[in-house]
Amino acid sequence: MTVRDPIRPAILNLAPNAIAEVSRMGLGDPDIIPLWFGETDLVTPAFIRDAAKQALDEGKTFYTFAGGIPQLRSAIQAWTTRWYGTTPDINRIWVVGAAMLCVTTALQCCVETGDEVVVVMPMWPNISQAAQAVGATPVYLRLDHDAAAGRWVLDLDKLEAAIGPRTKAIFIGTPGNPTGWVLSDQEIQAVLEISRRRGVAIIADEVYSTLYYAGKRAPSFLDHATEDDNVFIVNSFSKAWAMTGWRIGWVVAPSRLSQAMAQLSVSNNTGATVFAQWGAVSAIERGDDFIAEMVARCRAGREIVRDFVASQNRLSWVEPDGAFYAYIAVDGLTDSLAFAKDLVRTARVGVAPGRAFACGPNDTRDEAYLRLCFAQSPERLKTGLGRIADALNR
Repeated sequence: MTVRDPIRPAILNLAPNAIAEVSRMGLGDPDIIPLWFGETDLVTPAFIRDAAKQALDEGKTFYTFAGGIPQLRSAIQAWTTRWYGTTPDINRIWVVGAAMLCVTTALQCCVETGDEVVVVMPMWPNISQAAQAVGATPVYLRLDHDAAAGRWVLDLDKLEAAIGPRTKAIFIGTPGNPTGWVLSDQEIQAVLEISRRRGVAIIADEVYSTLYYAGKRAPSFLDHATEDDNVFIVNSFSKAWAMTGWRIGWVVAPSRLSQAMAQLSVSNNTGATVFAQWGAVSAIERGDDFIAEMVARCRAGREIVRDFVASQNRLSWVEPDGAFYAYIAVDGLTDSLAFAKDLVRTARVGVAPGRAFACGPNDTRDEAYLRLCFAQSPERLKTGLGRIADALNR
């Protein structure tokens, strides 16, 4: 008798996360400068921590609204009005947990087993894994690297060609991780038109929307999509408010999914941590000055990386318009994972290997790249870059 294996092959075959492979080698080691994750070296501001502590002291530790406490959803609505000039209906705003859970929930709304999700690459690896975990097949569409123009480019004809009969969604990060590439308003409108014409949803990761260097915030699908469009706009407290460990994000979903989002919030997580949500209320109501501080910190870090790249013969990059990453190409590098591991062992600095952002295991175009987060103090960043330079030149 053959015993059936109840575990899905898609789960058994999930590829290891290359960033995690590197970070496990030195996570928590004080001698290593960790530039591998997408986070600043700033601690969450005191006014946010104090609000969460107060909530704990007041006994706010019980079950509450699974889609987010009303005070936080209202604060997100008001913040969106202030920053975007548009006011989404409160029943479209859902605080289901971390932003990654928001992405998974959006996928659950769209995808059935055997469907496809077009993922614009290079992209954070968790997105492809989330698509696979819900039963979809990622279809990778890589941005074109226009070296002459010094920019990453989304070919809209290629995007439409990537949509097949089983395609249910397009995933786009703007500003992007790891490239810092940003969709223009015209491109957002064009992607929306493709979505409407072809009957596919858009899952837009906009967690870096306020970490933008050419204006107050990046162009957004909120500027153009209607409440009836099949568009999920994901944001997070992790990046702009230095709250990576808090695990709170939100999604603005299509209006007709209000009941479904309520049910999925209960099923998936029964809501984000309650006292952490009160910290998030303080962040979004009082944190505009801190966002400005973060942008200034990142802008300075970007300038430090610019000088570093210019000083090294083997390095090149496309300067990012948003987010806080340097996606750096290393001439002659063919195994980014091995090199990143060697940096941990011998140079005591951590970076993310380009392999983590590749279009599948057989695509080698990103093996020449390393990603590092420059949202650091100047001293820490310069020290880490100096260690990388020593490794490149030894």
